[in-house]
Amino acid sequence: HFVQDDAHVYCTTEQIQDELLACLDFAYYLYDLFDLDMRVELSLRPENKPGTEEERDFAEEELRKALASKGLDYVESEGEGSFYGPKIDLHMDDSLGRSWQLGTVQLDYNLPERFQLEYTGADNTTHRPVMIHRAPFGSMERFCGMLIEHFAAAFPLWLAPEQVRILGLNDD
Repeated sequence: HFVQDDAHVYCTTEQIQDELLACLDFAYYLYDLFDLDMRVELSLRPENKPGTEEERDFAEEELRKALASKGLDYVESEGEGSFYGPKIDLHMDDSLGRSWQLGTVQLDYNLPERFQLEYTGADNTTHRPVMIHRAPFGSMERFCGMLIEHFAAAFPLWLAPEQVRILGLNDD
């Protein structure tokens, strides 16, 4: 088995930017704790995808706006998005120069539609929420493997309390 840190944030269309920025801030906070340099990829719609072109256009543009707002350089990768939505993928290189994809922030209109999720808005009518998949580590096993490679197994002699807490280690 593996442990994935995937959280699902449900929000209104008006909340998308704030939530995307919070997801990116959280990921970069975690990566900074381990002194990791990230590269950003905007993964766009694949051929086989549900939903409308308008939803895909809107979702991709929302991710672009969030990246621009943070001032992040990124490359766009056509066809690399997940089937249910475009995503921001966060990559880093280990000590041997190998690339690892760690975190992802995905904007999903498909699953709220499939599960027929609704909320009542301020206008007292029903609306469909948007789902953001937030997984800063990907899986804990991959993240720990990447840390071993990143440090070339020469770990620092100490870990800061925040690093200990995040990795689930006992500090005694």
